[in-house]
Amino acid sequence: MTEQRVLIGVIGGSGLYHLDNLTFVKKVHPETPWGYPSSPIVISSLPTGTQVAFIARHGTGHEISPSAVPSRANIAALKSLGVRAILAFSAVGSLREEISPGSFVLPNQIIDRTKGIRPCSFFEGTSVVAHTTFGDPFSSGFLTWLEPRINKALEGRDTKLFTDKCLVVMEGPQFSTRAESKMYRQWGGDLINMSTLPEAKLAREAELSYAVVATATDYDSWRPHDAAVTAADVFKTLKTNADTSRLVAEAILDELNATINDPDNGKLFLDEVGKMKFSIMPRSAQQNKEDLEKLAYILPEYFP
Repeated sequence: MTEQRVLIGVIGGSGLYHLDNLTFVKKVHPETPWGYPSSPIVISSLPTGTQVAFIARHGTGHEISPSAVPSRANIAALKSLGVRAILAFSAVGSLREEISPGSFVLPNQIIDRTKGIRPCSFFEGTSVVAHTTFGDPFSSGFLTWLEPRINKALEGRDTKLFTDKCLVVMEGPQFSTRAESKMYRQWGGDLINMSTLPEAKLAREAELSYAVVATATDYDSWRPHDAAVTAADVFKTLKTNADTSRLVAEAILDELNATINDPDNGKLFLDEVGKMKFSIMPRSAQQNKEDLEKLAYILPEYFP
């Protein structure tokens, strides 16, 4: 735990391993009941004193494959610091012509194409069952708050923000086949990545506001006259997108912290609070004490 409650967590994706213009406060690397997070959590301060907790999703040297990211530890560690809202950044492939490489997107829906090898619930492996609402996988109030502020941060730059898009999350680490890429378009997918699940599901279970700023790096493999996407294609756009992501973060984090702290406007970031109360199955004699203590790490209100 830190002395000051840190209300904002930032999860950096491919290419985004740090934030700029922040004063280093400390590093913490808490051991959670689900292990250690992907990287030490860097707690930094904006000039106003606002503190932010930053995790590099794939490790500080990008040594963790998407399927092996310890998402439960990442979300649990951020919750333990007092975080109430998580702003995640993720590189994505575009499944739509208009979403060109370099575009920014706030998706509002997800299609799950992971293969069940990633632990996707804090309740997995315990004697407690929970069925969490996930019809709207990103926090609606958070998305509404972000859109005008990201647009403002992007003014004067050759970068467009898209909203209300559907993100396909695939297993990887290989990219899509051409047939898969075309199929995802027919399903209504607009973007594709390998990272947003189970992260979004776990944030919901932890009752945290969660949104993803998706940054397009390529056109995946659906365009008939283009070569299939390669890592080299992704790297061409990755650095520029990461630089713009840092600019966006710098522009909005102070106001985000102030809004969360505001007694009236802060309600936007309480959308998820209380939802697990009606998701957890009733207590029974078969639920063991160790599991209840484990779950109390993220949900102390329900497992005192």
